[in-house]
Amino acid sequence: MSGHSKWAQIKRKKGALDKKRGALFSRLVKEITVAAREGGGNPDANIRLRAAIDRAKAASMPADNIERAIKRGTGQLPGVSYEEITYEGYAPGGVAVIVESLTDSRNRTTAAVRHIFSKRGGNLGENGCVSWLFDRRGVIRIAEGKYPEEFLLEKVMEAGGEDLVIEDGEVRVLTSPEDLHKVCAGLEEAGIAVTESELTLVPKNLVRPSLEEAKAAMTLLEALEEDEDVQAVHSNLDPPEELLSELE
Repeated sequence: MSGHSKWAQIKRKKGALDKKRGALFSRLVKEITVAAREGGGNPDANIRLRAAIDRAKAASMPADNIERAIKRGTGQLPGVSYEEITYEGYAPGGVAVIVESLTDSRNRTTAAVRHIFSKRGGNLGENGCVSWLFDRRGVIRIAEGKYPEEFLLEKVMEAGGEDLVIEDGEVRVLTSPEDLHKVCAGLEEAGIAVTESELTLVPKNLVRPSLEEAKAAMTLLEALEEDEDVQAVHSNLDPPEELLSELE
């Protein structure tokens, strides 16, 4: 089983940063627009678009907003042209970090990301320096405690899922990227309620630094999350139990 970044769990414990800042819709619109531009406006034939639409619906984004974002991506409506840029580097404690951004100004975003890394004790590296530590996966989340584990495992395997992870108050199903939508549909047909699905990066192994290094790494990760051009931040941080206790 691949490792799972506990950074995502920490964000949920502390509260959804995107929702607090009112930036979630903006990020989702960017993702839908670029997904439609790259793979077409039909979600049944575009895995990335389907995942973005599912996330938008889960966030209660109005259907009109979703439709307009798709049309901007396919060129049916005018809109800003976004460029995808991925940055890789290390946070304090040797924590690997991958930053995915969508921007209309490469220079602005690169300067901002570089500044965040250097100011908070990290190192921005070359592309490829840490990407080998992660796998692209579909991740499906299910409400904890609603279904027996044996029942879940059976249905996950029947639907084509790769792994079932029950850990730290979360139930997650891992899939190959191309099977994400199919597995979601299979689970829902089996009567299992999916709370969230996404295409993401899952670390192969986790790194547990010292308490102080973990706090410094979290400060860097949070600063990256707050940048308006950043879509997602992935890390292999495994926080010490003392830090997790502080977040309870």
